Amino acid sequence: MTNGGLTVKRTVFFKFRLPAADPAHLAAIMKASAPFYEFFGGSRMRLLQNADDPGQYIQMIEYETPEVIEMNRQRIASDHRLQGYLQAWRAFLPGAVEIDVYQEVAS
Repeated sequence: MTNGGLTVKRTVFFKFRLPAADPAHLAAIMKASAPFYEFFGGSRMRLLQNADDPGQYIQMIEYETPEVIEMNRQRIASDHRLQGYLQAWRAFLPGAVEIDVYQEVAS
């Protein structure tokens, strides 16, 4: 996602528990939510299930977005479209969702 400006790469991890979930159903929901991730420049999504604790999941989203958008991430997080999406996820997930945003360390 480059349009002449500087871009930044980020990886977001959504960690949650859903003990009775069907992994195929979760994957379908994740696939259906792709347009929301594209709003932020989402380029790659993965759903990981803990091999030793099958009720624990991590959804990983890697994205590249213009630096100006990343600097305004908190403002964008209040966008009504994103809030509606997050509200639907919160209704689906009974427990807490831990969200971490990482950036790659230059080598």
